[in-house]
Amino acid sequence: MSDAIDTQGRCLCGAVTLHVSAHDPHVDVCHCQMCRVWSGGPMMAVTASRAPRVDGEADVAIYASSDWAERGFCRHCGTHLFYRLKSGEHYAIPVGLMGDTSPWEMTLQIFTDEQPQYYAFANDTRTMTGQEVFEMFTGDASS
Repeated sequence: MSDAIDTQGRCLCGAVTLHVSAHDPHVDVCHCQMCRVWSGGPMMAVTASRAPRVDGEADVAIYASSDWAERGFCRHCGTHLFYRLKSGEHYAIPVGLMGDTSPWEMTLQIFTDEQPQYYAFANDTRTMTGQEVFEMFTGDASS
């Protein structure tokens, strides 16, 4: 995993700091309605190679957003900290927490079948529908 990036980010009020080891410099974009409601637009995130170390863990609130995933946020300022699967170690960390100092590159857009028509990115990325995402994580085409 020679491309791994160790970085950190913090919430707006500074109560929570995440120490993240990202798989690589790739940014994934999720266009699903839940992410758009949660983040006010598409969620742009890096994938952590393991659970982030959290300073200020008592200040993190967790919302079970589905049967399979949870979202973490700062209980004081509301900053979105992560999306994680309940099974396994998949953590998606909003790239905005990490600042602009690392070599981030948008490479994947998911739930493109839910993307509204009022925006589009010019980046040349791989795209996946919601069904393709479920199949990738579960191996089940009927999810």
